[in-house]
Amino acid sequence: MAKAFTKLGREIAISVKLSGPNPDTNPRLRVAMQNAKGVNMPKDRVEGAIKRAISKDEKDFEEVVYEGYAPHGVAVLVETATDNTTRTVANVRLCFNKAGGSLGTTGSLNFMFDRKGVFKLPAAGINLEELELDLIDFGADEIYEEEGVITIYTPFTEFGTMQKALEERKIPVTTSELVRVPTTFAATLTEAQEEDVLNMIDKLEEDDDVQAVYHNMGDQLAS
Repeated sequence: MAKAFTKLGREIAISVKLSGPNPDTNPRLRVAMQNAKGVNMPKDRVEGAIKRAISKDEKDFEEVVYEGYAPHGVAVLVETATDNTTRTVANVRLCFNKAGGSLGTTGSLNFMFDRKGVFKLPAAGINLEELELDLIDFGADEIYEEEGVITIYTPFTEFGTMQKALEERKIPVTTSELVRVPTTFAATLTEAQEEDVLNMIDKLEEDDDVQAVYHNMGDQLAS
């Protein structure tokens, strides 16, 4: 929970620095506040993050994506929000090196992932077929329900369009975010090899500067 609050606090700060503290005119801030509510982040903590972002004394956070290979040829993208890129790149590189992986250059692996928007909303009271028909013109390219939660995927370019469509229809959204979906997958790994990769990802996610980690490891295990 603490990690989630830290991540959202930085996203709120970046949103405010980019487009101001008013969620009515700042769609990215609205998304961040919505996601904060979804994980029960206290209201005073959200307001505090906004106030700190407005302050001239607050350090600016920079969004940086690092790319590299985990052990066994798995491609990894690391999204960060940092006020000290020297510290962040050193920590990220250390995680890769300790695991037997290697940090690459910017843009070297980005082509292996598609950026997509993903929205999650409670399924109660919603007809899935009607919702899909209603939202297909606003960028919905995949909608499904699982365990009482409806998930909607959109292309990266349609994220704002979908956000506006859901707001106009007053459809409650639990979380919404931009994610990176692999377009190709690494060779099938053994269980031990998969564990090596997951251990490296766990170490990366422990770093406060890291916002998200994506990889192209498939679900199938080698025998």
